[in-house]
This record gives sequence, structure tokens and C-alpha cells, in this order.
Amino acid sequence: MEDDIKTWLSDIKQAIIEINEFLPDQKNFYQFKKDLKTKRAIERNVEIIGEAANRILKQLPEIQITDIKKIIDTRNRIIHGYDSVSDEIIWSIVVKYLPILDKDITELLK
Repeated sequence: MEDDIKTWLSDIKQAIIEINEFLPDQKNFYQFKKDLKTKRAIERNVEIIGEAANRILKQLPEIQITDIKKIIDTRNRIIHGYDSVSDEIIWSIVVKYLPILDKDITELLK
């Protein structure tokens, strides 16, 4: 695997770690919804994940990352359609899909 790919995979892993650190301890949606700084920090890390995934996909189209195109689409939506991204969407990404992505990235970094 090329160094660039490893770097971008590591960037995704770091963003996942940061998202998990930013989340309320009990992963309480209402607490998350009220905390603007946490929401913005998580959105920023989702953007980083999407950008890194986009770069990886361009160089290594056969890479096995679950829903990689949806990850990239989410990044684009946050950046270009920021006014259509709800707290519920970000929350569901973090709670439902981030653990799957974390598992994929961990395996690829081995």
C-alpha cells in the first residue's frame, strides 16, 4: 500500500478517535444537539473523513471500505449543502456507521 493511502487511512482513524472523544459520555442525542461546539467539531471530522476517502478512492478504486461513496457524498453535502444537514443525520452517521468505518480502517491499517 502506498504511503499516501496509509496517511489518508490514518487521517480517517484519527478523525474517528476525535469524534468519539467529542461525544457526550452516554452518547445522548439531546446533549449533543445542545452543544454547538461539539456538533461543529464532529461535522469537521466527518468532512475530513470524506475528503480522505475521496483521495483514497481516486488512487485505489478497488479499496474495500464500506459505503465509501456515501461517505464522500456526506462530506460534499456538509460542505456544499450545509443548510440541509440536520443534527439527526450527523448523529445517525456517528452512532450507526462510524463503528463500521472504524472496523474497516483498523483492518486496512494492519
